[in-house]
Amino acid sequence: MTVPNPALRPAAEPDPADGALPAGDHGLAGLADALAAGTISSTAAVTAALDRIEASQPTLNAFRVVRRDRALAEAAEADRRLAAGERLPLLGVPIAVKDDTDIAGEPTAFGCGGDFVPKTEDAESVRRLRAAGAVIVGKTNTCELGQLPFTSGAAFGHTRNPWHREHTPGGSSGGSSAAVAAGLVPAALGSDGAGSVRIPAAWTNLVGIKPQRGRISTWPEAEAFQGLTVNGPLARTVADAALLLDAAAGPHAGDRHTPEPIRVSDAVGRDPGRLKIALSLRIPFTATKTTLHPEVRAAVRGIASTLRKLGHSVTVADLHYGLLMGASFLPRSMAGIRAVHDRMPGAEVDPRTRANVRFGRVLGGPALFAARQAEPLLHKRIGTFFSDYDLVLAPTTATPPPRAEEIDGIGVNATNNLITAACPYTWPWNVLGWPSVNVPAGFTDAGLPVGAQLMGAASSESLLVSVAAQLESELHWERHRPRPWW
Repeated sequence: MTVPNPALRPAAEPDPADGALPAGDHGLAGLADALAAGTISSTAAVTAALDRIEASQPTLNAFRVVRRDRALAEAAEADRRLAAGERLPLLGVPIAVKDDTDIAGEPTAFGCGGDFVPKTEDAESVRRLRAAGAVIVGKTNTCELGQLPFTSGAAFGHTRNPWHREHTPGGSSGGSSAAVAAGLVPAALGSDGAGSVRIPAAWTNLVGIKPQRGRISTWPEAEAFQGLTVNGPLARTVADAALLLDAAAGPHAGDRHTPEPIRVSDAVGRDPGRLKIALSLRIPFTATKTTLHPEVRAAVRGIASTLRKLGHSVTVADLHYGLLMGASFLPRSMAGIRAVHDRMPGAEVDPRTRANVRFGRVLGGPALFAARQAEPLLHKRIGTFFSDYDLVLAPTTATPPPRAEEIDGIGVNATNNLITAACPYTWPWNVLGWPSVNVPAGFTDAGLPVGAQLMGAASSESLLVSVAAQLESELHWERHRPRPWW
């Protein structure tokens, strides 16, 4: 692993003409502070973000919906509120959300082709972001129904990785990760049903938090994808990711899962004490031959070395997930795909998506019931591991980011083999519903980012964020930015 590498550039310097950093380089908290201090207006910050988005669309292709007129009107209102002395955590800050999330007045295509009626109400997560003052500048691209660790589809083409245009930024929240890594917006919301926040975070040098199930509401769904999918933030720094998580968190009255509230930002900079950490490189059972790429292995071991330097005990101790974990995941995942597809009449989808919908109908009866019944047993079995360890360190992906076109024109089996070989590590924590955080782990010799995930027991976000912030203070991944080509 080599850091820095030729793809890197230092953090942007202020433009002497305006004395202010571009909105995407301020960071979320920094931009919120600048807006509150009056050193930049929301109108200026949102305009700059929109200009960067639209300039990058023909090449980076991060967005499905760009809300220029509405976002600028919301920015002007934020400026009036700021001038009147109102203060909110994200008042006037431009952010993006993934196109599986409803915004009133905008369609939710979820990566599919077709014409969709605009939604009449915000999703609960969007409502809470607006209540915190955020200006939603657009909806980011995702693959069809969030099924792939690629952000590609016939409806919009390929979203590209800011670190290398030939590679995918990951998925299914790849539009959000590309937008943040490229500095189009300071942070974005994604969703994670099998690693879809953590995988693109790993492949674009970002922090990505998969929170406890129910921490951020999935309403208008009481739960998403049979409880597998949660919403989570992507940002350059732990503090920014925690800030966005706190702003979006909170239940809707109709939610099926409502964990006790916490404030994750309070854990940034907090000493977690000396922890016992398990380093688990073992790949969960898959039907596909998978191996851990040597450069990813070296990167994760590098994170382990940094944790030891920070005073933690790190021991090689593999998690053994067992066959029941996979048997629980597949029916929930396929039934979730079927349910979302059936709610989108007229959606134009790939033959592979149609095959998964059919599979979901087959698995939606007794197999799904058994899968849901297995979760308490899995909690108990994996929970015993945390009697000996405080958290687990594991790879986020098995490989660096593949080329974007590798997903094109291949059949169901080849697709499953490709995505499983690249991303076998993240899905078990979606079955459990527990928190996990991707931290940047460096770069391959070719300049491609890779990541490591910190995995905790139920409602352990604060512990994971505290440790992630410790790592950031040593490794300073936020200083490394891709050299713009878009």
